[in-house]
Amino acid sequence: MSANHSFLIREFLDPREIAAVANLVEVAAVADGARPLSEHAWLHLRHGGDSHSHHVLAIDDSANSVEGEPTITGYAHVDITDTVEGASAELVVSPNYRNMGIGTQLVNAAIDLSPDGRLRLWAHGETSGAQELARSLGFNQERSLWQMRRSLFAPLPPVEIPEGVRIRTFDASRDLEEWLKVNRAAFVDLPDQKSWSEHDLQLRINESWFRPEGFFVAERVSDSAMVGFHWTKVHGGHDHHEHESEHQHDPIGEIYVLAVDPDSGIRGLGRALSIIGLTYLRSLGLTQAMLYVDEQNSRAISLYTGLGFVHWDTDILYRRG
Repeated sequence: MSANHSFLIREFLDPREIAAVANLVEVAAVADGARPLSEHAWLHLRHGGDSHSHHVLAIDDSANSVEGEPTITGYAHVDITDTVEGASAELVVSPNYRNMGIGTQLVNAAIDLSPDGRLRLWAHGETSGAQELARSLGFNQERSLWQMRRSLFAPLPPVEIPEGVRIRTFDASRDLEEWLKVNRAAFVDLPDQKSWSEHDLQLRINESWFRPEGFFVAERVSDSAMVGFHWTKVHGGHDHHEHESEHQHDPIGEIYVLAVDPDSGIRGLGRALSIIGLTYLRSLGLTQAMLYVDEQNSRAISLYTGLGFVHWDTDILYRRG
């Protein structure tokens, strides 16, 4: 590794550091064809407020700085929230500074920040250099997350809403608590998703990409209880300002979060909600839709395959200790 590099650990980043890391993320995303940070890490990078996260910066001390600002060549987001599964980390290294040991140093810093030495490491995309790095440092693959895609030019099946159910759009003034309840019940086996708090939900609602008309809620007619939802998302486009290299590709729709209350006993609701959301995304003039699903979730993969989705790419979670 270059002897001119230093590593700084921050609880929070100042606005100039956030801007520098954001630029680093964009440059890496363009070079690699995949975003190096998840939405979770990106939101906490931008908004802070998470006392269980650490930010590790790799600084090139020899580089000519711009207006006195240090040159940030690498970044790691370390989340120590989950005491059961252990700390998790995501990292990015500037394409101009790779193969210099910076990634290894960032991972070692993340291990040091872990309360018990355990660490989970995400590698986003099958071509990600993080996969090779994880294996070289003794991490073992634990989980795979598929990205699936579908053309919105292809026909969509008719919507068949189950009897006793009505569909409406999300109302933030009254739906937050009930949405979190259904989310926890539906994703009981996925700690990262089921642990969302009202703060996590509100952060996303406040993002520039949020469209309430694309957030669908299913409720029982008899008692108006929420029994499922389909939250869509649009990546890219002129009115989309989330920093994720959106100008590098055409807009694409996403089945962002889809869930059915497992205790509702309502069959066919997930399929109906999926088609409603995809129909909405197509109405916006979008040509493609995407989603993420756990490789082990055969039931969900069967649903999405039946709707024309195919495997596109894979994110992999590695574990140490």
